[in-house]
Amino acid sequence: MRYFFLTFVILVVVVVATAGKRGSISRKPPLEIFPDMDKQPKLRPQTRGEVFANGLSSQLPVDGTVARGSAFEDSPVNTGKVAGTTNYVATIPMPVTAQLMERGEQRFNISCSPCHGRMGDGKGITTKFGMAVIADLHDSKTRKVVQQSDGEIFNTITYGKNLMGPYGGLVSIEDRWAIIAYLRALQRSRLGIEQDVPADVLPTLLGPVAPRAGVQKK
Repeated sequence: MRYFFLTFVILVVVVVATAGKRGSISRKPPLEIFPDMDKQPKLRPQTRGEVFANGLSSQLPVDGTVARGSAFEDSPVNTGKVAGTTNYVATIPMPVTAQLMERGEQRFNISCSPCHGRMGDGKGITTKFGMAVIADLHDSKTRKVVQQSDGEIFNTITYGKNLMGPYGGLVSIEDRWAIIAYLRALQRSRLGIEQDVPADVLPTLLGPVAPRAGVQKK
C-alpha cells in the first residue's frame, strides 16, 4: 500500500511541476493536459472565410428566423392566440379559400394521414405497426377534438400533445392553418346533417331518388 501512496505522491508532484499550479500568474502559457476545447478554430465576423461557398464568415439568418423583441407573438396568425392573452382564437384568422383548402388536403395527407388516416378516423398506416392510441379527429365524446377551437388545434400541431410530437419545425404556419381548414371540412363531411346544406345545393347532392323494390313508379 505504501508503494501506491508513494507512486501517487510522485505523480502529483510531476503533474504540478509540469502543468503549473492552477491560478498562478505567469507570462508563459500553461501546458494544458485537458484543453476542453478552450482554444479552437473560429471565424471572425465580417471577414472572408473558406467554410462557406460564398466566402463570407457571417451568413444571413435562415428562413423563418424571428428577431428577439419583434411583434411576432402579437399576431394570432403566428400563435393561434388572441393578441395579449392566453386564449385561443375561435376560428382561422385568415381567409379560407379554395387554394388554402387544396393546400391543406395535400399537407394533411403528407403530415397527418400516416397516423390519423386520410379520413381523420385514427386508422392510419402506423396502426399496423403497433401504434394503437391515435386520436379519432371525428370523435366528439372521448377526444373532444371537434369541440376544440381552431387556435387550440394550431397549438397542438405546433407543440404536440400527449404522444403526438411537435410539428412546428416541420410544417409552416400557413400550412398549419390550411391543415385545420381541411380538417374542419373532413369533420363537417362526417358529422354534418342535411339541414347544414343550403336548400339550393341539396338537390344536387342527393340526386334522383330510385324507386324502392316492389313499388312501381307511376
